[in-house]
Amino acid sequence: MADSIADMITRIRNASAVGKNEVVLPMSKVKFEVAKILEKEGWVGKAEVVKGDFSKSEKNKGYIFDQLKIVLKYKKSGRPAISSLKRVSKPGLRVYAKKDRLPKVLNNLGIAVISTPQGIMTNKEARKKGIGGEILCEIY
Repeated sequence: MADSIADMITRIRNASAVGKNEVVLPMSKVKFEVAKILEKEGWVGKAEVVKGDFSKSEKNKGYIFDQLKIVLKYKKSGRPAISSLKRVSKPGLRVYAKKDRLPKVLNNLGIAVISTPQGIMTNKEARKKGIGGEILCEIY
């Protein structure tokens, strides 16, 4: 798979569109950091790592690798908490922003996830620290 972050975003978008409670996807450090940011900002309920072990029980179904489990959030009306989640920087077209050109998503009601030299953080945190980086995705 060429773009694992785009795969993660698509899985979250598809699962919330059909009303699933959770999304399980292959684990990676970058996806886990993005999921933790979404959890901290209140867009998803919980993000956790499910340790893999190779057993043939019905519960584990024989997977050997760690997986990332994201519990989705919904409003009282039943609509998803995430109304839009899109990938900005892609493998074919990387999008970078300097510290004074960080994006404002939906007039600061949404967030942009930025990969900076100091780690993955929101656009608001990067603006406070005065650093720029690659814009991974936008959510509102």
